[in-house]
Amino acid sequence: MHFRDPSQLWLLWLVPLLVVGLLAAFRARRRALERFAAPPLADTLAGSVNRSARRWKAACLVGAVLFAVIALAGPRWGWEWQQTKGRGVDVFVILDLSKSMLAEDVRPNRLAQAKFAVEDLLKKLPGDRVGLIGFAGTAFVQCPLTVDYEAFRLTLKDASPSIMPRGGTAIGLAIKTALKAFDAGEGRDHAIVLITDGEDNEGDPLEAADEAAKKGVCIYSIGVGTPEGELIPIHEDDGAIEFVKDKQGEVVKSRLNEDVLREIALKTHGMYVRSAAGDFGIDAICDRGIAHLRRGEFQALLQRKYFERFQWPLGIALAMLLAESLISDRRRE
Repeated sequence: MHFRDPSQLWLLWLVPLLVVGLLAAFRARRRALERFAAPPLADTLAGSVNRSARRWKAACLVGAVLFAVIALAGPRWGWEWQQTKGRGVDVFVILDLSKSMLAEDVRPNRLAQAKFAVEDLLKKLPGDRVGLIGFAGTAFVQCPLTVDYEAFRLTLKDASPSIMPRGGTAIGLAIKTALKAFDAGEGRDHAIVLITDGEDNEGDPLEAADEAAKKGVCIYSIGVGTPEGELIPIHEDDGAIEFVKDKQGEVVKSRLNEDVLREIALKTHGMYVRSAAGDFGIDAICDRGIAHLRRGEFQALLQRKYFERFQWPLGIALAMLLAESLISDRRRE
């Protein structure tokens, strides 16, 4: 089971708050009765109250709030594959998964910030097909073009340097991998969002950019990190921190290389932005770039359609409210 809007679950704090409030109300009512009359008379006056029924009424009220919040979050379980058609562009996100992306000159680190930015990108591309390519010394399609953003997010979550079989940074190979993975569909544009620190040490990324330009693919590159650079930490299981070293045993400092990223964007009529605190550059790329691309019709091969199940917790909440109103807390003579 998952939720359409899990952010609504924060309202669950109302449940323990309500429990505490009801307990406080019961105790306050009892203390007020004891101040009004001596214990024997107080017990006689309270004898008309069915305490068990009152507890059941309180339980129904708490349960109603609990299930109402769950219904508000939109629970879903069960799904079916559905063929859909849509209009949009095809966008491949090429994400650098080399160890240099673990540098912490951008907090918490370059890769974590990049993932946050890709999440923001999805919100700006409703209806467009998005795919993910991870690269280091090699590159491969982690998620093919899809409108199933939930599946894309699951793939993005698992993306890390640990899944890459080879170290290094092969930007050119990653671009060529994306070009091969695009469909040959007519009537819509293709775009690449390249997120990297730009430290290429394998292949010729500008040659790949020329190939992309010939095919009409725009590349929007985002530089992550700082020109001053930072050491690359490796966090051990015991809490110790080591730093990446080169073959000569020297500590490696990873620096942002903007020149190659600018030239890649220039060759493909795209755009280059440097990420900054509070502004990763996604808005600029979407509003001034991708938004103006030609959108065409495509048929999504398969898309998961989840079954909405909010009716069940909502029905339980209503039933509990009805039960609470029907239960009498007075003893029958």
